[in-house]
Amino acid sequence: MPFYTYQVLDGSGQLHSGKIEADGESAAVGRLRRLGYTALEVREIKESPLKGLFKIKKSVGLGDLSLFSRQLAAMLNAGIPLIRTLHALADQAPNPTLRAALAEIASSVESGVSFSESLRAYPDIFTSMYVDMVRAGEVGGNLVDVLGRLSDQMDKDKSLRDNIKSATFYPLVVIAFAVVIMVAMLLFIVPVFTGMFPADAQLPLPTRIIVGLSESFQSYWYIYLLTVVGIVLAVRLYLASESGARAWDNLKFKLPVFGPIFHKTTLARLSRTLSTLLSGGIPMLQALETSGPTSGSIRMTEVMQDAAARIQEGQSLSEPLRKSDLFPPMVTIMVSVGEETGELSSLLNRVAEFYEDEVATITKGLTSLIEPILLIFVGGMVGAMVIALYLPMFTVITQIGG
Repeated sequence: MPFYTYQVLDGSGQLHSGKIEADGESAAVGRLRRLGYTALEVREIKESPLKGLFKIKKSVGLGDLSLFSRQLAAMLNAGIPLIRTLHALADQAPNPTLRAALAEIASSVESGVSFSESLRAYPDIFTSMYVDMVRAGEVGGNLVDVLGRLSDQMDKDKSLRDNIKSATFYPLVVIAFAVVIMVAMLLFIVPVFTGMFPADAQLPLPTRIIVGLSESFQSYWYIYLLTVVGIVLAVRLYLASESGARAWDNLKFKLPVFGPIFHKTTLARLSRTLSTLLSGGIPMLQALETSGPTSGSIRMTEVMQDAAARIQEGQSLSEPLRKSDLFPPMVTIMVSVGEETGELSSLLNRVAEFYEDEVATITKGLTSLIEPILLIFVGGMVGAMVIALYLPMFTVITQIGG
C-alpha cells in the first residue's frame, strides 16, 4: 500500500503532520477522520523507480527489533512517557534505518496517532504480528508485558535462524572452495601438464576430458560465467514466483539430512508465534491468520487458514491439524489437550521449546556428520584430476619398461 503525508487539525484546533499508510487517498482521509482529525492536506509519497535501484538501505534484523522492544519495555516500566522513550531510543539506535523510522514514529505519536498505527506505516520493519500485538497491548493496558513477549519471540526466532545458518554455512563454503580449486586447476595447472605431453601422444580418455575442459575454460570462460549467472538469476526468479515458491516449499521438507531440520524449524516458529499471539490477547481467528505466514511455509499457511475456517464452523483446532501431514501426532495431541484445558498458549510454548531444542541438537551434530563426507568429496575430485593428468606419464613409463 502507498504512503501519504498529511496535515490535520485536532479537536482543539492544533495542527499536526505525519505519515500514514492506506489503500488510497480517500481511505487515508477516512482513517484520519476516525482518529478524530480534520484533514487539511493528504498527499501520496511518490518515489522515482530509479531512486530505489541506487538506494542502499540497511535492513532491520531480529536482533535490532528484539533490543528495541526490550529497551522500550524497560523504559515504559520505569514510568517514562512513550514519546520521550521513542525519541531517546531513536537517538541511540545503532541501525540507521531503525533510527530514522523511530524518529518519524515518535513524531507521529506526538501528533496524536496511536503507537500501533504509527508502527503500521513501516511494514518492512514491523510485521503485522508485531503491530497486532502492540495494538492488543495498548487496548489491554499491558503494553510492557506484550513488548517483553515480542522480544522473547524474536530472540527465539533469531536463534532458530542462526542454527539453520550454521548447519548450511559449512557445506556451502566447502563446496564453493572445491569449485574454486577445480577452476584454478583447469586454468593454471592443466596447461602446464598439457605442454609436457608430446603432440602425437595418444592420451587416455580421462586425460582428454580434463584437457578439453581446460582448453574450453581458457577460450570461452565468459560463456561459462554468463551461464552460471543466468542459471542463478533464473532460479531466483523461479523461486520468487508463486509456482516456484510452492515447489520449493514442497521439496524442502523432503531433502535428505536438511529436510527434518526445515520441518522442525517451521513447527517451532509456528508454535512460538501462535503461543505469543494468544498469550498477548489476540483472538484465535486473527492469531491463526497471522501466525501462518510467519512460519515461512506456504503449506503451513494454508493449513492455518483452513483451521480458521473450520473453527468458524464450530470445529476444534486440532482436527484440521490432524488431517494435515505437516503436524506430528505429538503436536495435535498437545493442541487438543490445550483446547480442553484452556492452556493452549502454554502447551504451544512447550511444543516450540521442544522443537527448538531438537533443531539445536541436530545442527550441532550435523557438522561432524557432514565434514568427512565433504572432505572425501573434495579429495576425490582433486585426486581424480591429478590421476587423469599423470595417466599419460604412467603409460609412457610402462611402455618404456616393456
